[in-house]
Amino acid sequence: MMDSVLVANRGEIAVRIIRTLRRLGIRAVAVYSDADAGARHVREADTAVRIGPAPAADSYLSVEALLDAAHRTGAAAVHPGYGFLAENAAFARAVTGAGLTFVGPPADAIALMGDKIRAKETVAAAGVPVVPGASGAELAAEARKLGMPVLLKPSAGGGGKGMRLVREEAALEEEIAAARRQALAAFGDDTLLVERWIEAPRHIEIQVLADGHGTVLHLGERECSLQRRHQKIVEEAPSPLLDAATRAAMGEAAVAAARSCGYRGAGTVEFIVPGADPGAYCFMEMNTRLQVEHPVTELVTGLDLVEWQLRIAAGQPLPLRQDAVALTGHAVEARLCAETARVAEDGSRVDFLPSAGRVHVLREPSGEGVRVDSGLSGGPGSDEVGTAYDPLLAKIVAYGPDRPTALRRLRAALGETVV
Repeated sequence: MMDSVLVANRGEIAVRIIRTLRRLGIRAVAVYSDADAGARHVREADTAVRIGPAPAADSYLSVEALLDAAHRTGAAAVHPGYGFLAENAAFARAVTGAGLTFVGPPADAIALMGDKIRAKETVAAAGVPVVPGASGAELAAEARKLGMPVLLKPSAGGGGKGMRLVREEAALEEEIAAARRQALAAFGDDTLLVERWIEAPRHIEIQVLADGHGTVLHLGERECSLQRRHQKIVEEAPSPLLDAATRAAMGEAAVAAARSCGYRGAGTVEFIVPGADPGAYCFMEMNTRLQVEHPVTELVTGLDLVEWQLRIAAGQPLPLRQDAVALTGHAVEARLCAETARVAEDGSRVDFLPSAGRVHVLREPSGEGVRVDSGLSGGPGSDEVGTAYDPLLAKIVAYGPDRPTALRRLRAALGETVV
């Protein structure tokens, strides 16, 4: 096992990774921008290094600054968390090229699964069902062949960014042009793919673990269908939609997808599932990193996913076999974000925008079955929330022996939460 790890991230995920590092007796190295000089993850690490000013491009996205911090502190490995550079193949290559261990999958797997078109082709060749779709220059013609409605997706995108639902054929050309502009601005690549739209879809993802010795396991599913603007807001495990047979079949498909790209570490295979026919699930994408919602899987399996990311990166084999993985109880997670509600003048809708300011009062819940992963400190006036980064502040997670108990505990926990 490595003796020191640099956490190339901030906020609640940095705090959560540091918690496991400390439990394992591994020295935790934090990095921070000027905006995060007083942040909780900085104080909880064994060592912290300033890497630049507030803009992410000059700090958390600076490969040079991160590698310099790792060398200056003697870190043996780099954990990217999620977001920022976590799914950046060039960063993974730079870390290993610098003689450090990257706590994540091989760069080639990141690059392959980061390209939605290549990813679909690869998993389909491995026998994994995929959503009918197409790509190429004649995107409008391919969309018409599929039939309306269709979904336009940036090939290089992720997290639901840049997706556009087109219901009317007359709007196709205009929507494709707009989607290309949006993809180019967001990802530097205007390549699109078009997929058949699945009505009343459910978003279900399978957690996988793969070591470097040929073992690939799935750890059951997470239901992530409660979303806003294609962004998850509440997640639970297991899904109330799946029966044991469908769960096993989707798990096998996720394992096949992971094997198809030579995966190693913790990853998530995402499926879109027709609510009326769960057995007609289709591969959507693979996230080659730790997910925001990983705590619900940890609670129902009893496994620490960050610990196994570290052990796999250190070359250790998984001691489990698939038939030893059991899901016990139920867990639900809600995300706590710094946002302000803005009501339209006619009252027709409410938009939520990132909010900024100093945290004066913080009360986080506790009690049986309640877990809080937070980036906040709790001292009056000790946390400054800016707009330079994602507004996610914390995750409130509840566990129970069954779904009604978990939901009841989550409601009670959220009722106790004050920011």
